[in-house]
Amino acid sequence: MSSSVQRKRIRKDPAARRAEIVEAAATVALTEGLECVTLRRIAEELDVRPGLISHYFPSAEDLVAEAFSKAATGELDALLPADRSEGTPTFYLARYFALSAGEAYDDISRLWINARHLSRYRPVLRDRVAEQELASDERLEGLIRDGVEQGEFRTDDPRTAAIQILVVLDGLGAHANTDRSNRPEAVTRMAVTTAERELGLPSGSLTDAGTPTTTN
Repeated sequence: MSSSVQRKRIRKDPAARRAEIVEAAATVALTEGLECVTLRRIAEELDVRPGLISHYFPSAEDLVAEAFSKAATGELDALLPADRSEGTPTFYLARYFALSAGEAYDDISRLWINARHLSRYRPVLRDRVAEQELASDERLEGLIRDGVEQGEFRTDDPRTAAIQILVVLDGLGAHANTDRSNRPEAVTRMAVTTAERELGLPSGSLTDAGTPTTTN
């Protein structure tokens, strides 16, 4: 009798298997870049045959787009949750900026740089980038509208205010691959300063509102 024990391969529900593939692809995208999201690379990550990956994603381009969407959606939910029932709009906006300023945010900043560059040549990815940009716009706009309704923020155009803030954050995030140790404090705080100005808040309002202890 052979002493070797063959590993029993577990047949997963198709939805669970697909989710597992996308999760693995999103992790590779964040840590290694979207160029590394290939059917073979994800198969190696999950210790399965490449044919299994191609069964769910016949085109590697579709998997790349799904990986980006998964990572970007996870980022948005962590930074600016849709359910904001445990704090004021000012608190959640301050929390958003605090989390966006840390080094942990650099991976997602690099991914956005990566995705926007590759989307010039990949139509499927380009559509996903546009979808995620719109989702970010709408999530931040919704928070600002809540703040206006509750009397915390003052602006006649929440959407424009949201886009202005996001443009500044994107500009700062574009330097995720460079040394920022000599960046002036005024530049580091530019997104916060923009938000305070556009929302009629006193200087310091979004840094004194509270310090986040979790990204959940």
